[in-house]
Amino acid sequence: MTTPLATASRLTPKKLYRIVAIAEAITWTLLITGLILRATIGLDIAVTIGGSIHGFVFLAYGATAVLTAINQRWNPGLGVLAVVTAIVPYATIPFDLWAHRTGKLEGDWRREATDDPRDQRWFDRLVRWMLNHPYLLASLILLAVVVLFTVLLILGPPVPKA
Repeated sequence: MTTPLATASRLTPKKLYRIVAIAEAITWTLLITGLILRATIGLDIAVTIGGSIHGFVFLAYGATAVLTAINQRWNPGLGVLAVVTAIVPYATIPFDLWAHRTGKLEGDWRREATDDPRDQRWFDRLVRWMLNHPYLLASLILLAVVVLFTVLLILGPPVPKA
């Protein structure tokens, strides 16, 4: 019998990051296609659909990049760079390839304390506790993305329509 922890452990930081980075790049294609359709044939709904999907996946990518950066103990600058790559169309792919090639994505989720002094900090204990409760962690991240997405929808598009 497979336990939830065993199932979650198969989704390594590298695999999760790669899936969401590729999804983010694909949704750029949806958004760009929508913009072209709006400009050429006046199909405004294409931007609404493509933009909504891209916006949601963009936020999910940002959350995944932050979680990965924390788990892999990237320095803050690298974590910020990972998030910023989502702003440039398709930039998540070369960043993912670089992170893979340089070993930045190697290793499993840090669920157990080690002799590393950083494992004694409250934040690392909290992260370990959350990683040991993957369904709760996934639910909280999804809830945060949905709330942020909803707030951003209420505020309106990032660039007003001309």
